[in-house]
Amino acid sequence: MARRILIVGNGVAGVSAALTLRARDDSAEITLLSDESDYFFSRTALMYALMDKLPRRAMEPYERKVWDKQNIQRVRARVTNLDADAHTVTLDDNRTLAYDILILATGSAPRPLPLEGDDAVREGRVHFVTLQDLDACERLVHSTARAVVVGGGLIGIELVESLLWHKIQTTFVVREGWYWPAALCREEGAMVADHMRAHGVTLVTDDEVRAVHADANGRVKSVQTKNDKTVACELLGVAIGVVPNVRWLSETKPPPALGRGIRVDERLQTSLPDVYAIGDCAEVIVPNKLDANGEAKRKVESIWYAAKRQGEFVARGLSGAHERYAPPRFFNSAKFFEVEYTTVGDWEDIPEGAESVLLRLPGKTVSARLVHDGSKFIAFNALGSRWDTPVLDQWMDEGRSLEWVRRHLHEAQFDVEFGRAPLRKMQETVLEARP
Repeated sequence: MARRILIVGNGVAGVSAALTLRARDDSAEITLLSDESDYFFSRTALMYALMDKLPRRAMEPYERKVWDKQNIQRVRARVTNLDADAHTVTLDDNRTLAYDILILATGSAPRPLPLEGDDAVREGRVHFVTLQDLDACERLVHSTARAVVVGGGLIGIELVESLLWHKIQTTFVVREGWYWPAALCREEGAMVADHMRAHGVTLVTDDEVRAVHADANGRVKSVQTKNDKTVACELLGVAIGVVPNVRWLSETKPPPALGRGIRVDERLQTSLPDVYAIGDCAEVIVPNKLDANGEAKRKVESIWYAAKRQGEFVARGLSGAHERYAPPRFFNSAKFFEVEYTTVGDWEDIPEGAESVLLRLPGKTVSARLVHDGSKFIAFNALGSRWDTPVLDQWMDEGRSLEWVRRHLHEAQFDVEFGRAPLRKMQETVLEARP
């Protein structure tokens, strides 16, 4: 009898698992279940759709006929209960689906922000994580003259850029002293802040929204900050991060072991038999590292690359491969408006006493930050130019010294049409690795 493999979530983790499984097993009954969309779409494309640079169908990386051709069934529904003993899930329309293998790929949910006055708001408050969030933003932008976005990370700046494209006067409220201190040092944050302001963003730091006010129709009309600043707006974007979408699992009997996310072992299996978890909802083991309690360290890899990697990994395991999952060194690339951003390194594990060497091109939003622990190169950040992350990662694996990296840094630059960052013209500043 063919194995029934049910995958809850049709984001990049779930879809990568489904396609990899099908490539290795042509007999399994594979079902993708999602309440967000009928077809897999690229979540990183949300901002381009909101800016009318990309039609909805172009957000889908695969032609729609792929799923029938690959014999992958799709179900549009939400799971409301999991019975691991019976190997079934219950859907919001009261249907029950049986499985032999269950893969939970439920992703992330927007981090909630409780505010005074929430109860009176019926329209105008949005997130920017799901396809439904895109629907809400598209419905509101044409009746919005002023907006406030709360949150100092990548989702926030993407929403800000999208709103500015619609010629909406936008205030960006960041709780910390500079933009994105979890990833950028003060000097890098100041560079990005100057760049945002040059594009018309009203950036407010060291403050946070504490109350929202609605008009007589329930539409957002203003917000009030902790520092008693009132900002008029018709749209409030809440982009203070995401959390693993696992809350519903605490109600199941028995629930899987939960921490920040669904705790999995080195095969990405949960504490429940025949149940796996991948992507943003999974809390994986970091090999050979202990947490403050002396237990195996765990982390949630909330990034597209990791979700794809975990989906492919669990599919290989279910097809007979004998592997142990180990999160690789973190890397990412993004843009702040048109400014390229590249990072490589496990920033959570930067040791005490580590230093940064910040190389900055005067008058430009161009920099490179090299972090070292006194003996070897351990992390890298760059703004305004493109870098070959596998090369930088290899240097960290090899334990290269700061001096060696400085001499060879040009070898990690990409030759792109906009040119390379002129390293010889960059001014150097020595900083603490962590402010």
